[in-house]
Amino acid sequence: MPHLTVEYSSNLSGFPEAQMLAELNQTVTASPEIADEFDLKSRCVAHASYAVGTQTAGRAFVHVQLRLLSGRSPEAKLDFSQRIAAVLRRLTPQPEGLVVQLSVEIVDMDRPSYIKDRL
Repeated sequence: MPHLTVEYSSNLSGFPEAQMLAELNQTVTASPEIADEFDLKSRCVAHASYAVGTQTAGRAFVHVQLRLLSGRSPEAKLDFSQRIAAVLRRLTPQPEGLVVQLSVEIVDMDRPSYIKDRL
């Protein structure tokens, strides 16, 4: 816990995966809600097959999902969303001719059934 997944449309050429993950990890672990930076697992996934609405061209997306153990306040979740959105706005490429949709989703993981071990 937590898990962060960045999904984006493959038409965003030059998407800065390494920089995006590094900066998102920094901003998420800077929250007082995160006790140990080592707990954050993050990844980027580019999608070659996707649709944004009904048009076949001129659109792109970046979606970040942050999964956290349940029990966070609405204010803490909003803080995470705002931190993540600020990084997305700054680092997401904006190719000419593309409208890029950004979204952030905070998801509760069921605390009683979540298992994590260190080997």
